[in-house]
Amino acid sequence: MDTNADSVLEFLGHIPLLQRLPSSSLKMIARVVQFKHFNRGDLVVREGDNGDGTYFIWDGEAEVCGPYNEEEESRSEFCFKRYDHFSCGTVTPVHKADVIALSKLTCLVLPNRYSSLMKPKSIWNVDDTLCSMLEHLLQLEPIDVNTFRGFTLRDAPRFAQVFGGQLVGQALAAASKTVDCLKFVHSLQSCFLLAGDLKVPIVYQVHHLRDGNSFATRRVDAMQNGNIIFTLLASFQKEDQGYEHQEITMPSVPAPEMLLSMEELRESHLTDPRLLRDYRNRVANWPIEILFCEPNNINVKTKTPPSLKYWFRATGILSDDQALHRCVVAYISDISFLQVAINPHLIRGLKIMSLTLDHSMWFHRPFRADEWLLYVMDSPSSSNARGFSLGRIFNRKGELVMSLSQEGLMRTVKTPNPVPISKL
Repeated sequence: MDTNADSVLEFLGHIPLLQRLPSSSLKMIARVVQFKHFNRGDLVVREGDNGDGTYFIWDGEAEVCGPYNEEEESRSEFCFKRYDHFSCGTVTPVHKADVIALSKLTCLVLPNRYSSLMKPKSIWNVDDTLCSMLEHLLQLEPIDVNTFRGFTLRDAPRFAQVFGGQLVGQALAAASKTVDCLKFVHSLQSCFLLAGDLKVPIVYQVHHLRDGNSFATRRVDAMQNGNIIFTLLASFQKEDQGYEHQEITMPSVPAPEMLLSMEELRESHLTDPRLLRDYRNRVANWPIEILFCEPNNINVKTKTPPSLKYWFRATGILSDDQALHRCVVAYISDISFLQVAINPHLIRGLKIMSLTLDHSMWFHRPFRADEWLLYVMDSPSSSNARGFSLGRIFNRKGELVMSLSQEGLMRTVKTPNPVPISKL
């Protein structure tokens, strides 16, 4: 893609109307839009003329002329500036008012024959084919500019409250839809504030903190019943060339093909009497393939080292949008992460309550979440009723693609004293 096409694509990413579009649609729109230039005072469109497409203001200003804007206080409502748009609409094929150029004006026009590109069935791909449950779970509903609604799927893994990875993945998805598709998340920090209700939709409100040439920053508040239950701060960067090094090496572990298949692993988990029944019931519903490198240590209620390694990939084939792949791994990254801090303290019969407090991620290199990735995690410290975990994710080439950290609350569940029974 040449520089001009890049600038068009970046421009389209700033138009609120197009937030709901998948990146593939934006790239197609960037290829077919046409530049139109006008001088000050030129008639851009005439009332009653057949509409030729959707106009996006690239540079300059234009104004709707007519009785609509005669009052001074309402005139600004009928003035178009950069990133604004107008068209004849979908009900009638003709323009409803004159639009005049107030200055030298440049517009991008999407011809009517391509209008279907603005009506996708998914925020991740052009058609309605969702190949993966995770892609479906990360499919948000745009309800206003910078505002999206997410849901907990009925057939997704069930917990007592909204899964932390779901909040991270959906919030990152919401932030990603407000950034031009040339920029990808490179870091995020998040805080869990309140437990999420599985039965209530989650509203994600995105706040624009910065939009630069190379970087953009977003804050996302996840809300239920008017309360903020989770907040995320994410930084996005346009791909750039620079210095590279990697000092850390991927641990020597069996390749995925050498481990139990997912079907065998699930069967083992579903029947292993050492595992909690609740865990055995949940593991069969994960929309992820997970192959534990040390399967004998998984969720057994006895003391184990504060470390864990497993291969994972999303089930099905995901759309090609790199933003989606990063959201998928954000969802997966919460699985068993805090558990490694709990492992050294497990004693049979002891109940430990745990809650994630914060979760941070750094994205180093591109990857596909539907290809095998190795998740290596350990806990260097626990203190003051908080467990701390560090994680690293490698691709099969041994390249470090992500680094992670998480802190969570860990407390012993106190058994209530039995109420004395009178012998009288």
